[in-house]
Amino acid sequence: MDLVEVQALMDDLYGEADRARGIPATVAWLCEELGELAQAVRKGTPEQQLHELGDVLAWLASLANQLGLTLDDAMLRYVENPP
Repeated sequence: MDLVEVQALMDDLYGEADRARGIPATVAWLCEELGELAQAVRKGTPEQQLHELGDVLAWLASLANQLGLTLDDAMLRYVENPP
């Protein structure tokens, strides 16, 4: 699955609810998921780490959708001019 497909899937599954929740709440959920990923990296199993990576990617895709941006475009800087 590529990033465009990830964003489309998240929009299909949760787009209406995500838009109703709004950007500030989505950022809060993304931060919570990042914390859960950090804990899984420190103490979790590979399965838990994979689960949390998926959650972070899902919330990031939701945020990008709400902002009207694409994750593909966000990653272009790493192709064109890496920091």
